[in-house]
Formats: sequence, C-alpha cells, structure tokens
Amino acid sequence: MIRFILLQNRQGKTRLAKYYIPLEESEKHKVEYEVHRLVVNRDPKFTNFVEFRTHKVIYRRYAGLFFSLCVDITDNELAYLESIHLFVEILDHFFSNVCELDLVFNFHKVYLILDEFILAGELQETSKKAIIERMGELEKQE
Repeated sequence: MIRFILLQNRQGKTRLAKYYIPLEESEKHKVEYEVHRLVVNRDPKFTNFVEFRTHKVIYRRYAGLFFSLCVDITDNELAYLESIHLFVEILDHFFSNVCELDLVFNFHKVYLILDEFILAGELQETSKKAIIERMGELEKQE
C-alpha cells in the first residue's frame, strides 16, 4: 500500500504531497524533511529503494525533481518504480515537457492527474493511452 507520494526539488521544497495515511502537519513536515535528506544525498550508483522507518521509499530523480513513494516493506519495488516513470510520462505529455514551474502553477491539474492515476493507494491503470484519454474527458467536463 502506498503511504504517501512526494515531489520535491533538490533544495527540499515540496512541490506535491499526497498522504494516504493520517498524519498531523508537524509530522508531515518532519517526514518530508527526512525523505529529502534520505534521497538527495544518496549516491546515483545505489538502487532507488531505501528503507524508511518501518517502510520503504522508492524514488526517482528527473532533472531537479525527486519523485518519492513510501510503501509497505513487502511491496514490489519495480512495479512502483515503473509507476513513477509512467506518472512522469503522463505529466510530460499533459504539460509538453513538464518542469517544476508547471507543477507549481498548475498544482490542481497535477493533483487531478495523480488522483486519476492512483486511487486510495492502489494503482488503477497502467496504460498511458487510457490515462491520457481519461484526462481529456475530465477536462471537457470542466
């Protein structure tokens, strides 16, 4: 199960945070700080999986952004690593070469895409084409 999703820049600024477990604001800030310290200082030669408390963080770096997922220790790391890549591909398609400013100024669209992509901690759709088609339908409804 996915515990939370974080998109952070190299400086540690959180650009998107979605929690699927209840946490207080102070605990959220602490978690974001800890995850950033964990992934930003990690040598690129190491794997993209790292233990975090009693869970596991799967992360991927794209340009200056870190996409991090915290999941149960027994979950399949490679499936989540692929889902991060698929999420970035969808953002790339939607924003025509996504950058950090797209996430900042269009955060509501990013959350919409994320909610369509992941629902209640479970991957719902893994077809890029199907997700993009669904996003087009949702935009027409707005």
